[in-house]
Amino acid sequence: MHEPLVLVPGLNCTGALFTEQAEALEAEHPIQIADTTRDESIAAMAARLLANAPSRFALAGLSMGGYVALEVMRIAPGRVTRLALLDTSARPDTTEATSRRIALIRKAEHGEFAQIHRALWPMLVAPDRQSDAELEGIVRAMADETGPDSFIRQERAIIGRMDSRPFLSAIAVPALVLVGGEDRLTPPELAREMTAAIPHAELVVVEGAGHFSTLERPAEVTAAMQAWLSRPAQSAADPV
Repeated sequence: MHEPLVLVPGLNCTGALFTEQAEALEAEHPIQIADTTRDESIAAMAARLLANAPSRFALAGLSMGGYVALEVMRIAPGRVTRLALLDTSARPDTTEATSRRIALIRKAEHGEFAQIHRALWPMLVAPDRQSDAELEGIVRAMADETGPDSFIRQERAIIGRMDSRPFLSAIAVPALVLVGGEDRLTPPELAREMTAAIPHAELVVVEGAGHFSTLERPAEVTAAMQAWLSRPAQSAADPV
């Protein structure tokens, strides 16, 4: 067995976000799904992950999970053997995005959690997958399992996240930056920004996928992660 792999889900998501990747990788990498449902800050999520993770591990996060992964790299780089940032960004929340999040929090607080999926769905997947009932069912089931209280905590955490761009150049482990070619929430230009700043990063753009690339194009994402996990490990203490 190779190093353990910790997977960090995004907003309103569970480990089902990585079902096909976990099934393909678990033969060689013990898989752990981070709990991102109980904390109101990205820092607290990262601390919980570190408290429950093995002493050394590979780390992959999608969307909000990427924010958590970047915080782990900032505070405990020596614990991480390699990093994958999927459909995410190193930037802080914008004023416009924060306003949208606050409106969704208000819905959840007033018993309108079911409406949140309808508001988010068009932004989560590529246009040609928006009529995919099976895919939408998976996304709805994750939201139902996460629930309104966790959703509120997660949105507050995302609003309060820091700007991780100043720390990207210090990441000294093999890194995968992957993004759906049709991701509207964290578009490819943000992935290119991170790739340019991280010394050992490789960029993969998954054509035909939106923000939920692991579900929309699972085979392509799995292949990219397998290649990433096969790259020679580099200690976080090694020179950049």
